[in-house]
Amino acid sequence: MHEEIRLSKPTVEPELEAFLNIQRTAELQLGQLTQLLRPFGLSPAQYNVLRILRGAGPQGLPCGEIANRMISRDPDITRLIDRMEQRSWVARTRSQQDRRVVTVAALPSALEILSALDEQVATLHRSQFSSFDSSRVVTLITLLEELR
Repeated sequence: MHEEIRLSKPTVEPELEAFLNIQRTAELQLGQLTQLLRPFGLSPAQYNVLRILRGAGPQGLPCGEIANRMISRDPDITRLIDRMEQRSWVARTRSQQDRRVVTVAALPSALEILSALDEQVATLHRSQFSSFDSSRVVTLITLLEELR
């Protein structure tokens, strides 16, 4: 890690080194996902929204619930969904009972993109963790959950 980011002096606190390693690893892996999604015109945040909506089914979810389920918190979920609606990936429906509630659902075109990506993303993730056997992956998950 020291050589990779060219630290001028050795890190004294192991917590700082752990933090830097987590951050660096996340950035590298997110960059690989970004490259995979680029030909489909998707950002990682948009991909996350579409996966959330696919899991919700045809009834969709309110915008606030989508925001709560996001991996990376996007402060402007409305604008993100605007861009997705312009690309005909999602549709919005305003609640008749409460006009403040807007439900968003994935359209078939978006579900087709997700289906096309499923195996590619799974392959990417397998390669990202190829140096770990399944028990080490489970251990990593446990450690990260404890950290959060």
